[in-house]
Amino acid sequence: MILKQKFFNRPALKVTEDLLGKFLVRKIGNKEVALMITEVEAYDGFQDKASHAYRGKTKRNEVMFSEAGRFYIYLIYGFHNMLNIVTGKKNYPAAILIRGAGDISGPGRLTKFLKIGRHFNNKKANRKSGLWIEDRGIKISKRNIKRTPRIGVNYAGKIWAKKPYRFFLKQKKLNFQFPICKLLSSFVFSVIIY
Repeated sequence: MILKQKFFNRPALKVTEDLLGKFLVRKIGNKEVALMITEVEAYDGFQDKASHAYRGKTKRNEVMFSEAGRFYIYLIYGFHNMLNIVTGKKNYPAAILIRGAGDISGPGRLTKFLKIGRHFNNKKANRKSGLWIEDRGIKISKRNIKRTPRIGVNYAGKIWAKKPYRFFLKQKKLNFQFPICKLLSSFVFSVIIY
C-alpha cells in the first residue's frame, strides 16, 4: 500500500520511527526498485538548529514549509543529493532524511543508486512522480530500533547536536512475519525488482 499524505501529516519524530521497515520505491524505465528503509533522521521545526529551516524560509528550504508527503532534495558537497520527505502541518518546517535502505548505507549512495536527482524536489511521493514509499506489512518492534544523535550536525551546538533524532535498525537481517499474501510471492530483503 502506498503511503498517503495522512501518514506523513504527523509529528516528525513519530513518522521517522514509523518509516523503518517501509519501502522506498523508485520506478526506473519499466522496472520498479524497492528497498526497505533502514536508517532515517528527523529535522523538526524552527527551534532545531540542525535543520535548514532554523533561520527561516528561503528559496532552498521552502518545500519544508509545504504540505506533508513532498520530497525535499538538496545537494551537498557539490555532487550528493539528499532525499528527505516533508512531515507535519503546512508552514511547520519538518522533514526526514532517508539515510539508508536495503543494503545501501549513506544518503548520497542511496540517491545515486536509485537515480534520484533534484528534479524530484517538491514532488509528491506517489506513482505519478516515479518515487514513493510503501507499507508492505512488515512490523518492526521497538527493540530492533536504535536511536542516536544525528550524523554531522556538530554545528548545531551541544543541545541540538546530541538530540537522539537518528533512528536505525539494530540489525538489517531480521526475522519478519509477513501477512499470508506476502508469503505467496518471493521476497528479497535488499532489492525487489519486478
